[in-house]
Formats: sequence, structure tokens, C-alpha cells
Amino acid sequence: MAGSPSLRVAFLGNDEWSVPSLEALAGSAHDVALVVTRVPRPARRGGALRPTPVAAAAIRLGLPLAEVETVRSGQGFERLEASAPDVLVVVAYGELLPPAVLRLPKIAPVNLHFSLLPRLRGASPVQTALLLGLDTTGVTAIWMDEGLDTGPVLRRREEPIRADDDADSLGSRLARIGGEVLVETVDGLAMGTVSPVPQDSSQATIAPKISSEDRRLDWSKRATALVNLVRALSPDPAAVTTFRGEPLKVFRAEAVGEGGEPGVVVNVAKEGFTVGTGEGGFRPLEVAPSGRKRMSASEFVRGFRPVGGERLG
Repeated sequence: MAGSPSLRVAFLGNDEWSVPSLEALAGSAHDVALVVTRVPRPARRGGALRPTPVAAAAIRLGLPLAEVETVRSGQGFERLEASAPDVLVVVAYGELLPPAVLRLPKIAPVNLHFSLLPRLRGASPVQTALLLGLDTTGVTAIWMDEGLDTGPVLRRREEPIRADDDADSLGSRLARIGGEVLVETVDGLAMGTVSPVPQDSSQATIAPKISSEDRRLDWSKRATALVNLVRALSPDPAAVTTFRGEPLKVFRAEAVGEGGEPGVVVNVAKEGFTVGTGEGGFRPLEVAPSGRKRMSASEFVRGFRPVGGERLG
């Protein structure tokens, strides 16, 4: 916002979806005084240490960086306090912040959440929006309190969910939009034009963390529900079933009218195959057999030759 005062911002984030917000703030009129992210972790079991996407972005942008285990105490808290922020910004950081941290900024602690709060509070708002088959979601900037995504709303923006969206495409789009909303929010705080609006907790819904068990395709469910699960978990960690006793990841799928016995292959053609469900047919479009790369359903049919009557899962 032209003419708005420049505020000192401390940024907390870990995820790839945190990066567009950091980039937007770095390109704004405001001063990113410190970027805080978790310490590097092994890329794989026994692999080399890998910094978070936020750490890599901060280095690329030339911003002060602190890689710490926590900001609740110790070095993380001390670095954050020393940065003397006007605004504390939190995007996909994954740590509930205590009152001592929330009191550090002179003006406000701000969280960017990838849903239209109070709907889909919690750890997996993008995935849950797809899992529920919603038509619309969005981003919300809130004034953080001690609760989980319960603080007053500062700014929000709706975004349609497209028919071909998966977690990657929707989350990436919300991350970009969120960066714009976040800068608008900090601009508004600088100008004193933002009015916090309490959330209506009676309208709240929850987006819990998705477990490994939640990944498994339950063929007794409707085909449309299974397709939504695939969308919600693609590309990582991906919905999963078994084929001939080995794991089979499913990255894209569609529901079709032709059904049959749940979990049983009911149709095979050059283009792919169809599995029966509790209601309708489930047609995988992209899969990855155990130890193999992602492939089209037609490639899977050519290479693995599923036959009618075979059971998955």
C-alpha cells in the first residue's frame, strides 16, 4: 500500500506453502527482520540433512535466518525477542505458540490459514476441503490467540476449488493468494485500518491431521468419496491400496457409472481399468506400483495386466 509505514516483521514458517508469503513480504514495503524455521532434518532415513523450504528461500532472498528447534524457549525465543518485531507472521509453522511469544510483537501476531475460518480449523485444511468435496475454500489472516486457529479475523479471500484440483495445485494456489492477503493485512495494521472480527465458533469445523490409516482406499465407500480422497492426498503421501499383495499408490482417478463388487476389477481396457465400490465405479488414471515411478493407467494395464475379477486392497 503506497504511503503506508514500514513495519518490522518476524516470520515463522517451515513448509513449501509458507514460501510465497515470505516472498511477498520481502517484496513489500515492510522489513523482514528475522525468518525463523526448524533445524535441518534428514531428507530420508540416514540421508543428508536438508533445510526447510523456508530456510532455502530466506538464504536466496538475503534475509536474516534462525534455524531452531522451537521458539517457545531457549535460543529460538531469544532470537525472536531480539528481532523486536512490530508484527509476528506465522504461516504453516506447526507449533502452538504460548502467550509469551504472542506478546512479543508491538502490534499483532498474525497467522495465515488456508481455509475460510472458522471452517476447517486444524492441521489439514487444504486436504480436508478436497476430501469433503467442497466447491469453495480460501485463506484467512487472523490475530493469533492461544487457541488453534481461533483468533479474530483480519482479512480473508475466497477461492473456488476446481474440478481438477488436488492438494498440490489447490495448496500452491492458496499459498500464492495468501501472500497477497498477508501483505494487505500487514499494510492495514500499519495504517490502522484493520478491524479484528471475532469468529463465530458455532460455525467451526475441524480439519484434523491425516493419518497413515486414512490413506487406504476403502472400497465399501462411494466412488466419488474415494476420488475425493485421491485428490486430497495427491501427490504426497498419496492414497493407497494393494494389487497382488503389493502397495499401489493412486494419484488421479475418476468416478464412473459402471460399478460392481467393492474392491474387485470389473472392467479392463487398453485405456485402464475400473474397480467396483460401494456405489459406482472407480477408474484410476495415474498410479505407482511398489518401487515404480508414477504411470498412467494405460501403462499400468500394459505392464501389469490386471484381469477382471481380481481383488484390490
